[in-house]
Amino acid sequence: MLHRADALYETGRSDTLLKMKPWEDAEAVVIAHQPGTGRNVGRLGALRVRTIDGREFSLGTGFTDRMRREPPPVGTVVTYRYRDLTRNGLPRFASFLRVREE
Repeated sequence: MLHRADALYETGRSDTLLKMKPWEDAEAVVIAHQPGTGRNVGRLGALRVRTIDGREFSLGTGFTDRMRREPPPVGTVVTYRYRDLTRNGLPRFASFLRVREE
């Protein structure tokens, strides 16, 4: 939490406090498309990606409806953001950010 130095203590929500949640970003290569479920039936559900160090995981959030209809092709490099790494070295709370432009 970030707190204004000149602010007095307040209980509850306050305009003098700001919660800071830092994000990291990284890149990975798309290796597969996973089908969607629910409202995304017939569209992209998630991208299966591989990081530079060879770890694979699914990236299933952060896409627009258009991207779900027209997902980035296999072999494309994408940028994703995440909060932290799990004990296994996988990104925690990973979210699609953009397709890397060469």
